[in-house]
Amino acid sequence: MEIGIDSFAAAGAGISNQLSLQQLLARIVHADKAGLDIFGIGEHHRREFLDSAPTVILAAAAALTKNIRLSSAVTVLSAADPVRVFQSFATLDLISGGRAEMVVGRGSFIEAYPLFGLNLDDYDELFIEKLDLLLNIREHEKVNWNGKFRAPLKDQAIYPRPLQEKIPVWLGVGGTPASFARAGRLGLPLMVAIIGGETHRFRPLIDIYREAGTKAGHAPETLKVGLHSLGYVADTAQKATDDFFPGYAETFTKIGRERGWPPVTRQQFEAQTGPLGALMVGGAEEVTEKIMRHSEALGGISRLTFQMDNAKLSHEQLMHSIELIGDVRSRLKAHTDLQS
Repeated sequence: MEIGIDSFAAAGAGISNQLSLQQLLARIVHADKAGLDIFGIGEHHRREFLDSAPTVILAAAAALTKNIRLSSAVTVLSAADPVRVFQSFATLDLISGGRAEMVVGRGSFIEAYPLFGLNLDDYDELFIEKLDLLLNIREHEKVNWNGKFRAPLKDQAIYPRPLQEKIPVWLGVGGTPASFARAGRLGLPLMVAIIGGETHRFRPLIDIYREAGTKAGHAPETLKVGLHSLGYVADTAQKATDDFFPGYAETFTKIGRERGWPPVTRQQFEAQTGPLGALMVGGAEEVTEKIMRHSEALGGISRLTFQMDNAKLSHEQLMHSIELIGDVRSRLKAHTDLQS
């Protein structure tokens, strides 16, 4: 199982945006040295996040790292031009020596749609069409393609081509059955964003993905499932919950005001950090055991990424947590080695 981190490049409290991005790059370098497998940068167009141009951040990280794979988390494909998305990630792949990946999705916020002159009523159609074009570009150097929302391409060559034969494209999904089935039919690896509730409840949706993939003729080993989960590892479980709760409550209470949710309580938070809850918050041993339980409940997962952006966590706390997540990765590998 691959273990990594996703970041939304949250602007640090009380520090400049420049320093926030410098610290983020330092954390990516630290994750590389800690042996983590993947680091993803999200895409938002909001004041509190600095990730509106994720491939720029990833390219800067590529020049500073050696082994860690570099991904989006997610690319808001509905609001982007697939040609430019491919060109950006192909360039990243060349800079990084073949370490680029992307997770594509529709995003959990809607600011990108009016920003780029798109109609939110076309939310699903935009994504379906643009995903089709992106995969076409990945397969063919010269593209012939027609769609509703973009000018057609006729024998159009698209450059540069990446170092990898095919840049991995994961489909990022929330809780819509049609999205799981679509990923299965296309044979794309699946990244499931689980930021609340009980993780095992996603098993029926993941079964839809695997069944659709098998029916479409894709080999079971290609139907990978990854989890994007809020998480944080500290020296003890108590310290982890005490450290993580204030920023978690602030962030989700703010989002809740936008979406009509009630304020977050400590009781709700602790239920989410319990054995069945989605939050990967605890000491290294507890989090390792939780990942194994969730993997078993979901029929096996290939990747788990921690989303640690939190208004109340310092750079130093995040750096230490990265070291402990490296310990989690080692524990999982040792468990897998024993099983085999």
